[in-house]
Amino acid sequence: MYKNFFKRFLDFCLSLIAIICLSPILFVVIIWLHFANKGAGVFFFQERPGLNAQIFKIIKFKSMTDERDTEGKLLPDAQRLTKAGRFVRSTSIDELPQLLNVLKGDMAIIGPRPLLERYLPYYTEREQLRHSVRPGITGLAQVNGRNALDWDSKLELDAQYAEKLSFILDLKIFLKTIKKVVKHEGVIADKKENYLDLERQNKR
Repeated sequence: MYKNFFKRFLDFCLSLIAIICLSPILFVVIIWLHFANKGAGVFFFQERPGLNAQIFKIIKFKSMTDERDTEGKLLPDAQRLTKAGRFVRSTSIDELPQLLNVLKGDMAIIGPRPLLERYLPYYTEREQLRHSVRPGITGLAQVNGRNALDWDSKLELDAQYAEKLSFILDLKIFLKTIKKVVKHEGVIADKKENYLDLERQNKR
């Protein structure tokens, strides 16, 4: 009952309340990034697989400029990452626009993090369980190591979450997430999806 109805109902209500309560902060961040990103825009959109591996566009605050070299190639990430961008990443504020994804039903507040679409062919049968639930803003893997985890550990935790999904588990993950954000634990400020490439893991 919780998985099939109450979880979605709570996600909708909590995300709506959060957007309303955080709107002053979101407004300030939008203005700040508008100038810091030098015309590159405020939001970052990228296609990710969600529930049943259906593709949706994830929304984040954009933390880098689109500055290019004399040959028209994008400068290295480290050079394009602004002070404002580093701040929103280190505080996880860059994830807040995903509340809109939750409101729309693309995501949940708690669930496996949506990874890149190109990884879909490389999941094992067990790892594909991560797509039997909506992806989340935070999840079991994020409160147990986040980016420090290797691929196998991360995907195993995602599968375990899909198997054991419950209100109590979601509540524990939510409280641990708040603790980690406050303490800045497991946060890599200059990451750009800090994952090893699945294609190189020879998982099959």
